[in-house]
Amino acid sequence: MKNIVKFILSLGLVFTLTACGSSNNAEKKDKEEALQLQFVPTNNDGSMEAQAKPFANYLSEKLGRDVTVTLATDYSTIVEAMASNKIDIGIMPPAAYVQARNQDAANAILTSELGAYNRETGLPEEGKLSSTFKGEILVRADSGIDSLADLKGKKIAALSPNSASGYIYPVAEMIDAGIDPMTDVTFTTVNDIPSEMTAVLNKQQDACFVFEGARNVFASKFEDQDLFKELKVLYLTEGDIPNDAIAVSPSLDQELVDQIKEVFLNMKDDEAGAEAMAMWSHKGYKEADEKNYDTVEDYTAKVTE
Repeated sequence: MKNIVKFILSLGLVFTLTACGSSNNAEKKDKEEALQLQFVPTNNDGSMEAQAKPFANYLSEKLGRDVTVTLATDYSTIVEAMASNKIDIGIMPPAAYVQARNQDAANAILTSELGAYNRETGLPEEGKLSSTFKGEILVRADSGIDSLADLKGKKIAALSPNSASGYIYPVAEMIDAGIDPMTDVTFTTVNDIPSEMTAVLNKQQDACFVFEGARNVFASKFEDQDLFKELKVLYLTEGDIPNDAIAVSPSLDQELVDQIKEVFLNMKDDEAGAEAMAMWSHKGYKEADEKNYDTVEDYTAKVTE
């Protein structure tokens, strides 16, 4: 398993080496040329595709130039797109951003802010925001699984090995707890979080790796089920995971970067902007601090060493 993860996490470097030219050498964006934005969807039910065009129209209006919005098929493809200079703006999960950053393919200009959660109830804390979150391991409430040690011999639904909360952080802390991810558990890679939770609810999987607050975020996908009664939080990662980065290609000139930053900072203040942010549960944005993303590299090293 670790060898497979190493291979997947190294794909971004291969893409960089095989690209026609590095992003640092790319020509500056022409003022008449459309900007390309890409993001990783949190679910694959088609709802986010439907919101991509209105979001593109919103950005086009605010920036005074055409913007095209596309969805990445997974975490590695958005890294590839940034590295090959096909994407100007990436709304990037933390692990994907760190990979792109290490290839000099992306610069974080902003970090998203999410609603904070009460660690005891799992419910949102009104009026509180956070620039970090935890990874969360969910199991069925009636499963009899009460600790990390109980996961030995169990089946776990996980996201891509490039996902911080969906793989890297919980696996790293399982290793610290003496659980060998290669021999002690069986992983199944799932495309999105609702599918992970469905697999646990249907007893196809014993546990799943999600982000903190996932039961709140995806409750509307399970109208006939009470996720708080049927699923319990087995474990919250000790490590804090930085939120999504709003990252830009190094080829963009500073004036344009400043415009993009201003648009995202002001999104929370108008209805259309707030609706767009809701696609990722973003509540606002703040200046990015690169050192906050360094911890992702430390956790990735634990998983791949």
